[in-house]
Amino acid sequence: MKNLYFILTCVFVSALQLVCCGDLCPSKYTLELPKTPQFWVSLLGEPCWQVEWTAPNGENRTAELKSGENLEVEIPTTRTNPIIARPYWPSHNLSPGVFMPAGALFPFDAEKDAIRLRWEAGHDVVFYQELALADDKNPVKIPANFDWPRFRELFQSEALSEAVRKDPWLVNWRSAAEKTISSNFDRRRLVPEKTEAKKIPVPSGTWYGTSPFAEPLSFNNDEAVFPIRPGVNVWVGSGGILQVNGSTWILTKLKN
Repeated sequence: MKNLYFILTCVFVSALQLVCCGDLCPSKYTLELPKTPQFWVSLLGEPCWQVEWTAPNGENRTAELKSGENLEVEIPTTRTNPIIARPYWPSHNLSPGVFMPAGALFPFDAEKDAIRLRWEAGHDVVFYQELALADDKNPVKIPANFDWPRFRELFQSEALSEAVRKDPWLVNWRSAAEKTISSNFDRRRLVPEKTEAKKIPVPSGTWYGTSPFAEPLSFNNDEAVFPIRPGVNVWVGSGGILQVNGSTWILTKLKN
């Protein structure tokens, strides 16, 4: 049954892509940026955006946008491919890649001549990119051939834990991609990455993470305990920008 579902999906995608090669579906699309979560805007202001996509000749292209701007791009219409939009705040020294991205997968997120980038598709695109990086050159396992509709359905069902369904960025997508390429995809690998609780003396108040879906952390004095993951962890609050890497942490004031 699973194989039948996958075959039908491939047939559907192939048919849609064949149509897109004709006059009924353009190769130029207007990318529409998502609305930035208000809790980030209230602290940091509106972000700039770094948008990355694949041109019809196979080259990666990037563009820098301001919030509220749209971008017309030309993309290949013969295969599934990702578009990613990374928010960043240069005035606060927060570069692209610190905060979780929004994204879209063509052709699934295309509607007429527009593609709306969504926060909910950000992890799809990152998983796609990680699969490509981990690819062992087996054409069966290239990310363009992955069963993306069924993958997305997982986050609308109880097949995954409630925590992951609420915030997919709890998953280590690089590890999930490497294991998928080395063996096969297994939804049981999509679990929250282990964290280490660490007390850090920060001003009391509410702190927000770099995922648009993360639950905010609220602390009183001497009660600030942050869940630390491997690598650099970042939170923002009225007390500043907190960056934590292992046992090292830095708190910088917000710029006016």
